[in-house]
Amino acid sequence: MNETTRLETFSDGIFAIAATLLILEVGVHSVSGDRLGHELWHIWPSYLAFVTSFVVIGIIWINHHHTVSLIGRVDRTFLFINNLLLLTIAFLPFPTKVVAQYLQRDGERAAALLYAGTLVVMAALHQVWWRYARTGRRLIAEHVSDAELRAVDRAYAPGVAMYGLVFVVAFFSPLASVALTLAIAAFYVPSAALFAER
Repeated sequence: MNETTRLETFSDGIFAIAATLLILEVGVHSVSGDRLGHELWHIWPSYLAFVTSFVVIGIIWINHHHTVSLIGRVDRTFLFINNLLLLTIAFLPFPTKVVAQYLQRDGERAAALLYAGTLVVMAALHQVWWRYARTGRRLIAEHVSDAELRAVDRAYAPGVAMYGLVFVVAFFSPLASVALTLAIAAFYVPSAALFAER
């Protein structure tokens, strides 16, 4: 069994559970049939928050999967950092629910700051996770080229700064901060191009 198999299996389980929990937070209040259509439209912030968080989790899972394929061994420190990263992934459904409930209502700034702050921590931990494995090729597999490592560096480099911008924007426009989060996730969708060797 590959040394990274258990790490990836456990991680995949956390990603899957977190992504599934997101939809459980989308619901409508009990209303009469003729008001159901209005209620379904009224909860649009829930749809926005769900799609945004699902795409964020999906992109992080794709990137996590790719970078684990470059790692040839693990140690206790790396496993601990991985668990901290997974902690933020598992936590994400909570700020997603909060921002869905309060967007366009009183308290929306605090909700957006909680959401954006969680993403900043997640991006920072992902960077620490990669840097620990990559520095001095500490945990990198022998067959992996330096060009592949530089490609991952380029892809990860803007993450913390971009989510930091989302956090700042949340002070002025909570809705814009959530929309910007979705845009950042879309930026990472073409993972093959971002991780391409140059």
